[in-house]
Amino acid sequence: MDTNDVIFYPLMTESASVMVEKDNKLIFVVNIKAGKNDIRKAVEELYEVKVNKINLLITPQGVKKAFVKLKPEFKASDVAIKLGIL
Repeated sequence: MDTNDVIFYPLMTESASVMVEKDNKLIFVVNIKAGKNDIRKAVEELYEVKVNKINLLITPQGVKKAFVKLKPEFKASDVAIKLGIL
């Protein structure tokens, strides 16, 4: 899967901003067909960070969310600022 087709957009809600600060996590809305390896590759290439762990969630509306925890040497807040969502 092409890296530009995997991630649709970053999601920033009130609870997501808490995750950025507290858990070093970013939340993305991703392609329903994308797997964890596709998402890991896309995040690492697009945002120049290293991913520690990914959790996936499909909402009742059929939207797939990826909760991406970054390795400790990278800050999710720095990536969020670069994306303009924080």
